[in-house]
Amino acid sequence: MIVFSHANSYNASTYRQLFDGWRAAGHEVAAVEHFGHDAQFPVDRRWRGMTQQLTALIDSLPQPRVWLVGHSMGGYLSLLAAGQRPERVRGIVLLDSPIVYGWKSGLISVVKAVGQMDRVSPAAVAVKRRDRWPNLGEAHRHFSAKPMFARWHPAILDDYVRFGTEQDPADSAGTGRRLSFRPAIEAEIYSTVPHRLAPYLRLHPPGGPVAFVAGTRSREVRQVGLAATHRITQGRISWLEGSHLFPFERPEETVREVLAWMRRLDALVMERE
Repeated sequence: MIVFSHANSYNASTYRQLFDGWRAAGHEVAAVEHFGHDAQFPVDRRWRGMTQQLTALIDSLPQPRVWLVGHSMGGYLSLLAAGQRPERVRGIVLLDSPIVYGWKSGLISVVKAVGQMDRVSPAAVAVKRRDRWPNLGEAHRHFSAKPMFARWHPAILDDYVRFGTEQDPADSAGTGRRLSFRPAIEAEIYSTVPHRLAPYLRLHPPGGPVAFVAGTRSREVRQVGLAATHRITQGRISWLEGSHLFPFERPEETVREVLAWMRRLDALVMERE
């Protein structure tokens, strides 16, 4: 069983092509559709609510141990949840979720303390994001015209437009669409990103081995660095061509890379046992 956690602003159904690939290889897949949108599991300063939402999903599954796979924000949530449920974790594969550490972690702490995260993180862009269109076709044209989305696999883009939007309740015509992942929540998630994950994992080990897949052109990897990620994964790092969003750009390669890491991590666990 793979328990997948999505990146900020992208609901789980956007990854449908990846899920289909893992299911074709014999794995069940479970995922929270939208982190941060359930009042029972709100966004908070240390993502405790969203972590609880993920651990609740893990607790609901009959399998004694599961694979945790997370993209960007989802990688952080996978590690946080693994620290709470180490006995349930078979292994973890992080997709471009570099761990903040050192002086950069300290800087985020200061910025948070003075309430300025919305100025230095992607939160400022999120709150200004266009989130409504008159119909599904216009939404698709809007995204496909942007360079970032133009790099995506066409089927992923179709799923994002189809499943990442919902009927706009404010549209009287009944054809309007709006982003289902609300920009205000996206911004709040960016503004509350955990900055002491490495110390957390020293106190709460994840229970299973960890691997990391990075995009060769990932700006996030360049900005954060991989020193802490090297320590957490013990050097189990691989690269795929693409940006921070390489799972959307190269879904088939991402499916294969995750499966390959699962086989390697499984072999490692068997050696230890």
